Amino acid sequence: MKEHLRELVAQSLLDLRRHGRLDQALATPDFVVERTKSREHGDYASNIALLLAKPAGMKPRELAQLLVNTLPSSQHVEKVSVAGPGFINFTLARSCRLGTMRRVFELGKDYGRVPVGSRESVTVEFVSANPNGPLHVGHGRGAAYGASVANLLDAAGHTVQREYYVNDAGRQMDILAVSVWLRYHELGGVNVRFPDNGYKGDYVVDIARGLRARAGDALRRSAIEITDGLPPDEGQGGDKETHVDALIARAKQLVGQAGYRSVFDAGLTWCLGDIRDDLAGFGVVHDNFFSERSLATDGYVQRAIDTLRENGHLFEDQGATWFRATAFGDDKDRVVVRENGVTTYFASDLGYLLSKFERGFERSLYIFGADHHGYIARLKAAAQGLGLDPARIEIQLVQFAILFRGGERVQMSTRAGSFVTLRELREEVGTDAARFFYVMRGNDQHLDFDLDLAKSRSNENPVYYIQYAHARVSSLFRQLAEKQLSYNRSAAEAARQRLVQPHEDTLLDELMRYPEVIEAAAESRAPQVLANYLRELAAAFHAFYNAQPILVPDDELRNARLGLSKATQQVLANGLALLGVSAPETM
Repeated sequence: MKEHLRELVAQSLLDLRRHGRLDQALATPDFVVERTKSREHGDYASNIALLLAKPAGMKPRELAQLLVNTLPSSQHVEKVSVAGPGFINFTLARSCRLGTMRRVFELGKDYGRVPVGSRESVTVEFVSANPNGPLHVGHGRGAAYGASVANLLDAAGHTVQREYYVNDAGRQMDILAVSVWLRYHELGGVNVRFPDNGYKGDYVVDIARGLRARAGDALRRSAIEITDGLPPDEGQGGDKETHVDALIARAKQLVGQAGYRSVFDAGLTWCLGDIRDDLAGFGVVHDNFFSERSLATDGYVQRAIDTLRENGHLFEDQGATWFRATAFGDDKDRVVVRENGVTTYFASDLGYLLSKFERGFERSLYIFGADHHGYIARLKAAAQGLGLDPARIEIQLVQFAILFRGGERVQMSTRAGSFVTLRELREEVGTDAARFFYVMRGNDQHLDFDLDLAKSRSNENPVYYIQYAHARVSSLFRQLAEKQLSYNRSAAEAARQRLVQPHEDTLLDELMRYPEVIEAAAESRAPQVLANYLRELAAAFHAFYNAQPILVPDDELRNARLGLSKATQQVLANGLALLGVSAPETM
């Protein structure tokens, strides 16, 4: 409807120019048509006259009235008026609101959606947690947000690919590997002091047990071979980073390349499999798991470096190769190749960015944790250096989620192994509550996750409140059968003129608003817009349900009200599905 009203305004401007009432050279400003805050001011308002008045040399209200007088007629618009300093307010025809019920019935699950492929293709990278342990509640928020944004983009007509970047070549994976190797030794009766910087979770023992079952004693070395000559750890008065790096080097030396790879892959395979299972249980499925190692084997890193060099953006200093990132707004230049000839993690970032566009995507959306805020300038600079349009690289940051139970903050620490896993959260509050709670606030806001509220079966729990509205409609139809009354969709459509009560009108208006909500939520990458709308729709339905009887003897009125209920249930289900939340028939 917003686009229809924009077209009416645009046509009015064209007619005024054609008839000499406005200068032909007068540019059309980027005006909006948006919902009014109160129905007293109509359904929609436009600011076109406020923006165009000064260039046109007219008073805003005078120009607004001129535009109103020239607007083409529309069967969807009942009234147009000028309000305030010069807003143009539109009141929709009642037939337009009533027609919403038919559109919901006709489109069903597709109501609110735009055909896929009608907009640009987007690769959405999210979660991408290092595969060095189970996902924790912090990863959960990124997963819920990323999956919901991808669903919204899909609903808004984009071709969407959901991608997980697997960091299978980094130092943290080496720390996991050496942690597994030492636990493997403990299981074989060789006790070596565990590094302060190692991964201490029980899952490391599980990985080591599987490794031992496959490799036997083939990877076993003596304690003296492992520890002799190593620099002291932090608990021994040394530096934990230096110690663990030396331990990694020792492991590689003692078991050889093939042996070390078997240890490394044991950790990687277990953790990645666990992550996949965990995400699937959370209703999150990625289309592609992209290996960091493939960036080198498929030549992306080298092509990125070559492109920067050809574009004149690399320089040599102290034996290293640098990208002049400061030329593109970054706070410092970035090393691409170290003095020893080894490419940096940033070089992998370059290769990965290049790969997205070489694979044919028109937009790249990264979803990072808030601690990655420095990546925004870095990736934008990288895009410009590679000759890509930085406007097509988008980074959304997800702030931390803090759990509260009984009013007390729940502590977590990944290395110590005492963290709250995503799986534990799901088991405690359920996937539906977790998915909804994670996205009901903006991703740029800190989230206090109230576990007690998420588990409660009350109207204060927003996901329960929305799901109850959906289940309540199903209950209506069960009561209908018990009372041996009938419902007919065609009759409901034919009788929709009987929906004249204020609560019915409000509910119809909320249903009509749904496609606009999807568009706005997708455009702003803001699933909380949809979450808030679903609460408002549920509130409108509960108010309608409580305001007047639905299962009345009057066949025509009963069909109309049941049809309105059925349409509401469909929209609730559609919206919940985009957020990864189920729509139960019973509660």
